[in-house]
Amino acid sequence: MTSVVLEEIPDRVSLAVDISNCRGNCVGCHSPFLKEDIGEELTPQVIDALVADNFGVNCFLFLGEGRDPQALLALAAHVHALGLEAALYSGREQVEDPFWEAFDYIKLGPYRPECGPLNKPTTNQRLYRIAGGRREDITARFWHRGLEAGR
Repeated sequence: MTSVVLEEIPDRVSLAVDISNCRGNCVGCHSPFLKEDIGEELTPQVIDALVADNFGVNCFLFLGEGRDPQALLALAAHVHALGLEAALYSGREQVEDPFWEAFDYIKLGPYRPECGPLNKPTTNQRLYRIAGGRREDITARFWHRGLEAGR
């Protein structure tokens, strides 16, 4: 499933794509069907078509990692070759160094209901912006949204 989203990556118009074969076990998972091997294989050609059909996006957001890290890293490189930024939402606590080098944004941490989502200051999840080899935690940029909505 794909959708254009405005609030997942700050200041970006992101094309968000669900990645199946999720390895996570988050309590209260909102997409348990993504644990299965479902949908169309994400290839560079599919990415090209998705980007062509969604004019104006400047970030490609992978919602999950799947089970083939090398393929995911290659797809991130393809996204960069198209002139877009690449973002990854991982449910893991940490990712390996090649991920930090391949993505412009990485969200880490499994969803924990008792901690709340990214827009709550109590969240265990973190969103990092990676630039010039530095990792900047930008999670706090989401907190005003949850507070304003009374969540």
